[in-house]
Amino acid sequence: LMFSGGAAQAGLLQPLLQMMRPKLENQLADQCEQLAKQALRNAELDLEPLSSLGEQPCKALAKPVSECLLRETSRSGRELGVLSELLSGRIGDDAEVVIKRCLASLLGLQATDLQDVPLSALFQRLRP
Repeated sequence: LMFSGGAAQAGLLQPLLQMMRPKLENQLADQCEQLAKQALRNAELDLEPLSSLGEQPCKALAKPVSECLLRETSRSGRELGVLSELLSGRIGDDAEVVIKRCLASLLGLQATDLQDVPLSALFQRLRP
């Protein structure tokens, strides 16, 4: 299946990305839960009574984050690149641009405010 850059920019790949959204939401929720459990372990808290504490907030957070990622993918015109990166299971240049745009949006910044900051530096600052 071959798409031209114009087809990707016109949003023709958006339905494919929308089909991948449930998987993306599940992955985001799983990552969130793992981070929450790691934070509890690092705080040396008993995990048993808190074992399901991270599940609902993480699932609730995953939906708006996945919506933001898809919206910024469309706005950036990088649908084809992001789709191919998602299918190959990696974060490449296109996904990195979209992640930065989404983080900026969620933080109330301009879409380009984080473009020159390395993604690894952003993740390092967001970790507990």
